[in-house]
Amino acid sequence: MNWWQRVPARTAVAPSILAADAARLGEEVALVEAAGADLIHLDVMDGHFVPNLTFGPQVTAALSRSTELLLDCHLMVTRPEDLYESFVAAGAGAVSFHYEVDGDRPGLATELRGAGVRAGLVLNPPTPLEEELRALLPCFDFVLVMSVNPGFGGQAFLPEVLPKLSRLRQWREEDGLDLALEIDGGIGPATAPLAIEAGADILVAGSAVFRSSDYAASIAAIRS
Repeated sequence: MNWWQRVPARTAVAPSILAADAARLGEEVALVEAAGADLIHLDVMDGHFVPNLTFGPQVTAALSRSTELLLDCHLMVTRPEDLYESFVAAGAGAVSFHYEVDGDRPGLATELRGAGVRAGLVLNPPTPLEEELRALLPCFDFVLVMSVNPGFGGQAFLPEVLPKLSRLRQWREEDGLDLALEIDGGIGPATAPLAIEAGADILVAGSAVFRSSDYAASIAAIRS
């Protein structure tokens, strides 16, 4: 079984707590775990790399005590190298940071793996796939393709990112990489099949899950 799956041979669904009821986060996470979620996605925003400001390691630590699911921390921050250790200590099982930030990307990926977590690289919608990026992929456990511009939940899916996902799948096959492909932004029952067809292994869904009346039915609809 792959690290991102609770059940073999199915697409993983990672509800994003950005859309959850902030006053009931522990309860909300327990509910989506019981409803069949595979991971819990945490959108960490610093108010600099993106204009929004969300939550930090304390919330991550509290949730790690509330669930057995892997916590997938997406760092939308300007200096991930200054913050990742606190999220690892708080219980994150996967940490991703943006290709668009300056810094030693392979070095940070090595540090994350050395800390015992999965290392992810995030690509914003306008970011092109270049050979420089392709050369980095062996350093990572997963790539997260943003299908909205990062910063706020509830945005509309951008279908123009799907060829990027397909190309990453092609590179994975050609280069023999053990690399998961994740997509985040505007994912719901209508857009999930497009993402799966393009190569997504992990579907991050916020509003489509937490703003529905039936979490289990919503997760099943996204997965199918």
